[in-house]
Amino acid sequence: MLLVTGASGHLGSLIHAGLVGRGRSPLAGTRDPARFGATGRAMDFDDPAGPDLSGVRVLVLVSAGYGEDDVVIARHDRVIAAAERYGVEHVVYTSLVGAGDHLAFALAHRWTERRLRGSALGWTILRNGLYAELFGQLAAPVDGAVTAPFGTGGLAAVARQDLADAAVRVAEDPNAHRNRVYELTGPVALTAAGLAAALGVPYRPVPLGEHRRALAGLDLLPFQPAMLMSIHSATAAGFLAGRHADLAGLLGRPPRDAMPVAVAAARLSS
Repeated sequence: MLLVTGASGHLGSLIHAGLVGRGRSPLAGTRDPARFGATGRAMDFDDPAGPDLSGVRVLVLVSAGYGEDDVVIARHDRVIAAAERYGVEHVVYTSLVGAGDHLAFALAHRWTERRLRGSALGWTILRNGLYAELFGQLAAPVDGAVTAPFGTGGLAAVARQDLADAAVRVAEDPNAHRNRVYELTGPVALTAAGLAAALGVPYRPVPLGEHRRALAGLDLLPFQPAMLMSIHSATAAGFLAGRHADLAGLLGRPPRDAMPVAVAAARLSS
């Protein structure tokens, strides 16, 4: 039996729908199980008892979302401990691209990878590149110009649907991907200047300090400004431009063009 965690979220819902579309009958792990009828399974990663993984053979563990490192680590530890306890055979974990170690939210991902490697579980680690949708949101025009401080750096962003499709392929045949790590980046490094040109607006990046002060005026959780700033600075410094062939290999086709996805997200956010 397959179970997808975070099935109500952006990535988890796409993975779940993809498995359903390929004739599977995955369970949907979520805080809102009624939404999925008989296949919904109540799942709260903050419950100290851990999730109910009875009957689950393959678990797609979608990262438990934004939070302080200790919160995310505790959530992931509960799930992996439950997988060990209930006899899950294989965990497919949606991690963060290896070049993302400079990002402020990398630590919990690397801890989870280490936890899986140290377990007796079969595992596959999908190191997901940053979403093209997120890049578009962060670079959305303000007052008629793209001002996000991405500098001249590129970001090998990926359409969220492609990452979901890759997870579906692995979850369908986990033994073929046992104890493998995949770097899932886009084939082209997008730039904020290129996005601005596609939107028909100028690119006038502000300094990082000015952007940080602007974030301080928004209704963000305490840990979020550092996360967002790290995306800008790591991209500007050129750390996130690296491209890999793993995504095309898993998909069996070229990845989607990420620029139109980013442009659509930017238009929705501006």
